[in-house]
Amino acid sequence: MPGEHERVAVAEFVDELQSSGRYTFSFREAVEASGGSVVAARSALRRLKEKGRLTSPRREFFVIVPLEYRSTGSPPASWFIDDLMRYLEQPYYVGLLSAAAIHGASHQQPQVFQVVTGQPTPGMTSGRARIVYFRKRGIARVATTRVKTDTGSMAVSTPEATVFDLIRHAPAAGHLSNVATVLSELAEAIDADELAAAAAVASVPEVQRAGYLFELVEQGHLASSLAAYLSTQRVRPVRLRPDVAAAGAPVQERWRLVVNEHVEPDL
Repeated sequence: MPGEHERVAVAEFVDELQSSGRYTFSFREAVEASGGSVVAARSALRRLKEKGRLTSPRREFFVIVPLEYRSTGSPPASWFIDDLMRYLEQPYYVGLLSAAAIHGASHQQPQVFQVVTGQPTPGMTSGRARIVYFRKRGIARVATTRVKTDTGSMAVSTPEATVFDLIRHAPAAGHLSNVATVLSELAEAIDADELAAAAAVASVPEVQRAGYLFELVEQGHLASSLAAYLSTQRVRPVRLRPDVAAAGAPVQERWRLVVNEHVEPDL
């Protein structure tokens, strides 16, 4: 049986981390705190989890739960996402509706924390905080910015890059009407030249759809920026909503877009 002093050592280690402003640690660090005993560390960590002092969104990765978050079982994902992704050794950025909200588009607060990474990653839960992952090839080419959090900082897609992730993953963003609403709110934070640069990392159909939606929400300067970019590309007719049949749908000539979905933004 692990000794009481070993359990206390782990509890004190957790308290010391929190007092220094750090809220995550690995199982290996807990083992070292317990004097090198794996059994003692597991026992101490189990007791702390039972008390609501810790949560573990990923095996052998622990998040400290301060008193003010004891009722929800975890601090917000923004407190630990950077450490978690470093622990997983995966490139990432906060994206989609989570990024849009950070950049000021808060019409519909996301129910989950949306993260883009370079490989398939199962969703994770930490207390009531839920993290959902989206895979993106060529993630290193996506423009990101570092945003300060309560515990450090995290990588977030720029407003311009966020546009195309919202288009690509429209079902996860509440489908196209909600995407259009979010783009309207996000427009104030978007630079037209940076939007054209971000378009080069997106697919041509995603740019066509984004241009149409910006025009729909009366953001003409942003739509024109994308139209100028598309004039340098090979553009073919595509469906606005790729998972819906196109039969009988009208074609919007400027964007060469088959408008097979009625989009009604909440403006």
